[in-house]
Amino acid sequence: MTNQLFTSIILGGALLTSGCATKKYVAKTTDPIRDHVNQVASQADQQGQKLDQQGQQIGQQGDELKKHGADIDQSKTDISANKERAMAADSRAGEAIQKSDQNTRALSELRQTVANLDDYKPSGTVAVPFAFNKDVLTAPAKEELDRLVADKTSLKRYFIAVEGFTDKTGTVQYNNALSKRRADAVVMYLVAKHDIPVYRIHEIGLGEEKPADEGKGRAANAKNRRVEVTFFSADPQVTARAQ
Repeated sequence: MTNQLFTSIILGGALLTSGCATKKYVAKTTDPIRDHVNQVASQADQQGQKLDQQGQQIGQQGDELKKHGADIDQSKTDISANKERAMAADSRAGEAIQKSDQNTRALSELRQTVANLDDYKPSGTVAVPFAFNKDVLTAPAKEELDRLVADKTSLKRYFIAVEGFTDKTGTVQYNNALSKRRADAVVMYLVAKHDIPVYRIHEIGLGEEKPADEGKGRAANAKNRRVEVTFFSADPQVTARAQ
């Protein structure tokens, strides 16, 4: 009995000793692994935080790039609009220069015409009749004007005198305005139908002045309701025929 008890004690002590040794071995083996795992996990967390920060920075850069892109698009739009305005301004400037050149030439020709006025001779004249209180050209009146300027607008030195008149019916002020409208009708027809430059036409409305007939009847009034149109030229072939 004593021997068995002793044996059991020895075996128990051996087992206890063996168990303690195993725990120490396990702890010694696993602790470094656990520490390494914890270290790796900490590094992974740090890297994850860095990646999050980089992701945020990339997102901010993307927003800035979008903003810059919008600014660039707006700049392109502004540049295009400015270019169109500049082209329009250049076009208007070109038209203004062209008109200025035309006016300069016209003024030069007019000055030359006035300077050599004595050289101009009448080469044709018509009296265009108008109905009572009317300022509209009739078909026969247009035919008279067509014959007057036929084959003459190719001349280099000429002008046309247009004088409007009325009869004595009505006030002086009204007749002056009516005679001007009648003269305007003739000028508009010559310019629109025969392409005669306006600066070659000298126009005036004289109302009831300078009557063609001093009488007071209907026949006299009909003669006085007129526009006298005279073609003047200083071209040698025209003045020779006129003389």
